[in-house]
Amino acid sequence: MSTTVETRTAPAAVIVAIDGPSGTGKSSTSKAVAAQLGLSYLDTGAQYRAITWWMLNNGIDVQDAKEVATAAAKPVIVSGTDPAAPTITVDGEDASGPIRTQEVTSRVSAVSAVPEVRTRITELQRTIAAAADRGIVVEGRDIGTTVLPDADLKIFLTASPEARAARRSGEIKGSDLAATKEALIKRDAADSGRRTSPLAKADDAVEVDTTELTLQQVIECVVTLVEEKRAAK
Repeated sequence: MSTTVETRTAPAAVIVAIDGPSGTGKSSTSKAVAAQLGLSYLDTGAQYRAITWWMLNNGIDVQDAKEVATAAAKPVIVSGTDPAAPTITVDGEDASGPIRTQEVTSRVSAVSAVPEVRTRITELQRTIAAAADRGIVVEGRDIGTTVLPDADLKIFLTASPEARAARRSGEIKGSDLAATKEALIKRDAADSGRRTSPLAKADDAVEVDTTELTLQQVIECVVTLVEEKRAAK
């Protein structure tokens, strides 16, 4: 009498790059997809916020590109990649709260535009992605074009400025909708117009317009895309 033992093959590891401007549902979607599929998760924007926060705390003039470039290698930034509880520390200090202040938000584009900062953070991001044995969802603005151009799947989330402003205003109590929309458009221009690694859709990215979609619909769409890519590997 013989018995057949069924062996299950673990899902193929996939690297997923999710890019797009603020307010498209990028973070919520990325975390949910990573959690649902058992992947690691990396919020690259938090890393740029972290280095900006460090600069502000250490008296660096963030409008002086040379001063920012000189200091870029100094802070030790560590990102936790558990989608259920992503963490970020700077020189051993929890920075998850402080990096979300308005002061950091208003300065991060200027710091992110400095080539030495982008080189430093890009190297960190690539190292984290390479170490993710089960695969990883990496969200940002230049992941598919610059950081991980060989990612298995590239997704570019978009939405109308009005929809994005409404979502962002809903996250921040007492915020002004018109001012939020203006700030988002200004941030888009800064991110898309910078010389080094601008916000852009990769040629081979799948574009998903989230304007008329619920968050759950966006998550389901992306999960389907990832599962299709896994099955094809």
